[in-house]
Order: sequence, then C-alpha cells, then structure tokens
Amino acid sequence: MRLLTCGLCLLLTAAPVLHGQDLPATAGSAPATAASTAAADRISLDDIRNFSRVYEVIRQAYVEPVDNKTLMNAAISGMLSGLDPHSAYLDKEGLEQLNEDTTGQYSGLGIEVMEVDGTLRVIAPIDDTPASRAGIKPGDTIIKIDGRPVDADNLDDMFKRLRGEPGTKVTLTIVHENGNKPVDYSLVREKISLASVKLRALEPGYVYIRLSQFQEDTADDLERKLADYVKKNGPPKGAILDLRSNPGGLLTAAVAVSDAFLDAGTIVTTRGRLQDANMQFSAHPGDLLKGAPIVVLVDNGTASAAEIVAGALKDNRRALIMGRRTFGKGVVQTVLPLDADHAVKLTTARYYTPSGTSIQAEGIKPDIALADLAVNKADSPATLITSEADLEHHLANEKAGTGKDIDNDGSAENAKLATEDYALSQALNVLKAITLARTGASSAH
Repeated sequence: MRLLTCGLCLLLTAAPVLHGQDLPATAGSAPATAASTAAADRISLDDIRNFSRVYEVIRQAYVEPVDNKTLMNAAISGMLSGLDPHSAYLDKEGLEQLNEDTTGQYSGLGIEVMEVDGTLRVIAPIDDTPASRAGIKPGDTIIKIDGRPVDADNLDDMFKRLRGEPGTKVTLTIVHENGNKPVDYSLVREKISLASVKLRALEPGYVYIRLSQFQEDTADDLERKLADYVKKNGPPKGAILDLRSNPGGLLTAAVAVSDAFLDAGTIVTTRGRLQDANMQFSAHPGDLLKGAPIVVLVDNGTASAAEIVAGALKDNRRALIMGRRTFGKGVVQTVLPLDADHAVKLTTARYYTPSGTSIQAEGIKPDIALADLAVNKADSPATLITSEADLEHHLANEKAGTGKDIDNDGSAENAKLATEDYALSQALNVLKAITLARTGASSAH
C-alpha cells in the first residue's frame, strides 16, 4: 500500500515538523553496537552488480527509451516506498506541494486519497470544497478519472489529475464504501484556502469546534475564534471538538491544540533511532475552556495529528471520545533536505499517547461507540391530544406565565440536529448529561 495525497500532502502523515533538520550524521555518531551491526550489514559487490545489471537491462531493452534521470528518480522513490506508505522522495514539485499543504492553500478538489491495491481510496474530503459539497465520503474508491480507469501503472498520473487550474472540470467515477454501482461526479477545481478551524454555538452555553486539519496557524486561529465566541456569548458550559475525517497535518499544531485544552500533563512522546527524534511534549497551564467538559467526535478518517489530540485529551481524562475507531497512524515523518530542490520525507519515529500506548495500525477506541448512521424523521399521524392542556375543561396552572409556549421543549431542535448529523446530536446529549451531572455534584456540596 502506497500513500498518495491530494490537497494535504501530509494527509496521513503527521508531518511534524522537523522541517529543515540536517541529515543524520554518519554511523560514527551511533552507539558502538549500532556501528558493529552496520559493519556486518555492508552492501556486497554482488548486490551492486545486480543493481547495475538491472539498470542497464532497462536502459537497453525497455519498450521505450528511458533517460538516466528518470531511472535514478524511480530507483530512489522505489527504495523509499518499499519502507512504509509514508516515506517519499520529494522533488521541487513535491516540496512546493508540501509548502501548500502546511499553509492550507492549493488548487484542486479538496480530497485526501491513498493508493490501495491499485486504486485510489478516499481518506477524507476537506470541508467546504468541491469534493465535500459533491457528497464524496471517506472509504469511497475512485476507479476512473475523466473516463480513464485508475490502475497500478498510472497512479501518479491519476493523482496529478486531481489537481489543476481553478475553473477546470474533472469527472470522477466512484464506488461508495458499501456500494457496488459506480457513480459519476462532475467537479470543478477551485483555488482552495483552507480555514482549518470553524466554530459556532450549538445551543446557549454549548460550543461546536470543527478542526478539519492541522496547519501552521490552526492553534492561533482556534484561540482567536474561541476568544470571539466567549466575548459574544460568555464562557461555554461545554464543547464538542469534531475531529471526524481530519487527516492530520503538523505535529507542532497538534501539540499546540492539545495544550490549549490542558493545564498539565504529557501530550505526546516520540521515539526513534536519531537523538532528535526522541521528544516529549507537555502541557502548560492555561485551559481555554476553563475545565468545561469536552466531547471529541472521531471516525475512521481521524488520522495522525488528529489522533495525537484525541489521545492526549483521552489519556489525560480531559475529554470523552465518541464515534468510531480512528485510522491508526502512529508514526512521524521528518523532512530531510538534500539540496534546494530535493528532500526525503522519511518515517523517523513512532509516537505514543500519554499512557505510553502506540496507536499504530490500531487506532484509538472511542469511549462511546457510535455507528455511522443517518436519522430520518418518522411519519406519524396528527395527534389531537398530546397533554393535559389539550383536554376540555382542564384546570389551569395557577403559576404559569402568560404567553408561555409549553410545547417548546427543545425536541424539535433535537430532531433537526439529529436528521442533519446524528453523531453530533448524540454528542450534544452526552455533553449536556456531563454538564448536568457536574452541576448536581456542585450543588450537593
């Protein structure tokens, strides 16, 4: 399985963020045991001869001429892709894409994809982009682009077709995760400036925070928008942090967002072979929500940096996790420059949640599981009598306020939210229950 990206080149890569780090030193700087192992693992002359022979065979016998530069780039890319799905060789175009991804600006469809068995699998559509507005969802498989079938031999070209100049059209043929009938989607590419933070009031006292990815400015944007909310509405009684279909981004951004909701405790630990890959990040005093309860929504598209935040809040008992098991990307990539126009994006560390758990290939199990369901309002006949107040000659409530709407119990708003977003409505109900329990406990004291 090989990782491809569209929109955020750091898709499932936490992308930390050790940008600009120098290349590692030679084996002389490694421990003695590592040096002795390296000595025993030297490349044999036979391996060098085989590589040279294959190289020349391709040069001489391949059906079409292949230049040396193309062959060398392919050899380097193959060496990296054979390690894991997230390591890659970045040329000038790849580095430009990396910069676009960390700033959140590019031209395309706003869709995260990964190569799986010769197809392009959708990891997550980015909020408010052509892909999300068209209804493309995590788990969908792209089988054709502009009528041309996607296969293992043309994946790179197919991936590039997802991007393009703003205003240009592209048709994607998609098979949904639980479907078997291809569906065509005609999309128009856009210049996408991705605001990674959206925030709004769900109900009086309850705030909804949506993080679609982790960019350079995510933590600052979160702090600014939450401050504006508090200024207009007062401190929230509780918050829902929505990390569904969040493919990740910068490790530093994930640490800063976690720190924004924590007063103390470990956020994440990374461990690798290089000294610089061994790090521990801890929270500083100052919780933006002042201890108000948090429910975090996750799903199978919650990956990488988003999993770091979910793991930090879960293990520090700062939030309740609801939804589905997360994607399970527990490794960190470092960008190692080779020259001005080339770099290697290499997996250099694993990361661990505050409890010391690796979520690699396992993900984070939610505290409360939610199936991926949609709710439709049931048809029901009109009811003439729904309460005592509908009965003829009923006694009036002597303390009832004039003009009070006794039918407005909040169920209509609940039904509206549930039909729009079932998981969000469930999270809000749980958040209210936590808030009421805390209020009751405080009153008892």
